[in-house]
Amino acid sequence: MFRHIGKTRTLKHNLRIASLLSFVAGIVNVAGFVAIQKLTTNVTGHFAFFIDELFKFNFWQGFVYFLYIFFFFLGSFVSNFLVELISKRKNRHAYIVPTCIECVILYSAAFFGHFLIDAHQNILAFGLLFAMGLQNSLVTTISNATVRTTHLTGLFTDIGIELSQLFFYKQQDQRKKLLSSIKLRLTIISFFFLGGLVGGVFYSYIQLYVLAIAATTLFFAVIYDSIKLKLILLKRKYSKRNL
Repeated sequence: MFRHIGKTRTLKHNLRIASLLSFVAGIVNVAGFVAIQKLTTNVTGHFAFFIDELFKFNFWQGFVYFLYIFFFFLGSFVSNFLVELISKRKNRHAYIVPTCIECVILYSAAFFGHFLIDAHQNILAFGLLFAMGLQNSLVTTISNATVRTTHLTGLFTDIGIELSQLFFYKQQDQRKKLLSSIKLRLTIISFFFLGGLVGGVFYSYIQLYVLAIAATTLFFAVIYDSIKLKLILLKRKYSKRNL
């Protein structure tokens, strides 16, 4: 799911990582908004608020919105920097460090975020935006820009285009490619919605601790992928010995 990068990935790999990470993003999106009334998985709205505050000469509040954008960008930068750095040594494990950082941030927000809600909401928002920047950059890099999981605007644009193309592209290989892409985008949308539903329902009972569900889901996915990789390498090792 994680270890295949770029052209080595198949639709099956992308569907798995899309469902996992969009589910996580859905939880973060709803939990962050309900807790502090801020968008914590994308920066489109923050850019509009940033410009609006500048026109009102509210420079401090404008600077805060700029920081929302900056921390998402910073997460994206750090994620890809780490992937590029680590892939030069162990390509198969390039994803581990950014994913672990995301897990740490989500666990920290889950267990300590309630201390920040009243007086330091922005710190919580910065952390969640950084985590989502990490995630979005990571999945974009390893899927060769095929999968993005933290917001839906581009997905609905793409799926609208592809559904309209079904009326014109009649060749079997073209339709197969289109249907695969539509399936992937519908998977992301569905699991983002499911994550949002889980986030909303459980937030009413356990507040920000719901982020621990997202972090644990991500953590076990990494463990599963690592164990599977070790088993595959072990199998190859013994197969070569038997030749």
